[in-house]
Amino acid sequence: METMLNWLSAHADRIVLLAVVLVAALILAKVTSRLLRKFLERSNVPNASIFINLARLMIWLFAATIVLRPVFGINPTTLITALGVGGLALSLGLKDTIANVIGGFGLMLGKVVTPGDIVTVSGVTGTIKDITWRQTVVEERGGNDLIIPNSVLNTSLLERITPAAESCVTIPFTAKAGSDLSDISRRIAASVERATADATSPGTSAVVNFTGFTPYGVEGQVLLFAKPGVLLSTVRDKAVRALADAEFIEQRAAIGQ
Repeated sequence: METMLNWLSAHADRIVLLAVVLVAALILAKVTSRLLRKFLERSNVPNASIFINLARLMIWLFAATIVLRPVFGINPTTLITALGVGGLALSLGLKDTIANVIGGFGLMLGKVVTPGDIVTVSGVTGTIKDITWRQTVVEERGGNDLIIPNSVLNTSLLERITPAAESCVTIPFTAKAGSDLSDISRRIAASVERATADATSPGTSAVVNFTGFTPYGVEGQVLLFAKPGVLLSTVRDKAVRALADAEFIEQRAAIGQ
């Protein structure tokens, strides 16, 4: 006990300094976190906790540098130099991860994409499900999740599309020459709507457009809108089956193509 008291007496100034710095860092971290959270929420920055945690880390690192020499007898310059050499070697091995982290901050701060956006990236279309510091998760219509590293997303061609365009299914056809186009348009719409009623978005109707002429007849296309969770290929299959045996559709045109 006497030895411990002597040690405490000899190092009292160091202990007091360490306690003061720790308490000050704790209070500063809490205050900074609250202020940053309010600011970032007003700015609608996604994943604001990342920036708050980064600010906390910087505060604690600064507090550590204050107590290193007077409390522990460690020269901060020597330690930083050693960490710098080790950090350089580490960064070379983790360059892809570092690029993803930087890319994640760029995506979040720039609001390039936000959760709920429908995008096409490298030929894959889906809804942004989540954006983290390292990767972006895109949910495809079929339910599969596409994991895209942020560094790749930052350098890839990205197209933001509307929900209507994403759900649109196009089925081409050729109507027989000499047919009443108004009558064919109504019959095609009625036929595909019945066949795809359980797979298309409520409140939407089939759109029939005529696009040109061929030796076989008049070319056209049917536009349908799949409801969420239904594959576009499912809607296309149902519509094609409904039109396959229609007497006003020219089958030779499809064979000739």
